[in-house]
Amino acid sequence: MKFFLLFLTLSVSPPYTPEIADPFVIVNKATNQLAFFDEGELEEVYPVATGATDELTPTGLFTITVKAKDPYYRKKNIPGGDPKNPLGSRWIGFDAKGTDGRIYGIHGTNQPSSIGKDVSQGCIRSYNNQVAELYERVPIGAKILIVEDNQDFLSVYEKYVKKNIKHRLQ
Repeated sequence: MKFFLLFLTLSVSPPYTPEIADPFVIVNKATNQLAFFDEGELEEVYPVATGATDELTPTGLFTITVKAKDPYYRKKNIPGGDPKNPLGSRWIGFDAKGTDGRIYGIHGTNQPSSIGKDVSQGCIRSYNNQVAELYERVPIGAKILIVEDNQDFLSVYEKYVKKNIKHRLQ
């Protein structure tokens, strides 16, 4: 009986591997939106701001390596929680361009009117309440895919993530 239950559980599980897709974040620079996937399902879509030029926000698959509440803004010596801090209430850093997660990240902002625009120096800006939600759901080690693609998020997920999963399973 135990074998049957195990087999039934395995046969109805979704075809993804947790290290690739659970949870998973996709940022689309073409639409300035961020999608949060959990267990292979699209859970949330948020508006974001990305780089003022295409080169500033790197594309590719990265790993979340750092998280911080009320992050300190080193460039201008502004403490976390200060209304002048451009990083807002949360920092979710990832390892783009060989960095350690302290250069590129998803973060809140003290300029909410910038959301939806191409204005950042490379980071992904989000409304403070939305980055706080994401912060609670995205663990260190999760993957983030940054693309510039005119397809919807489910198509991007299918194209980039499921294709990669199928390749790994073969």
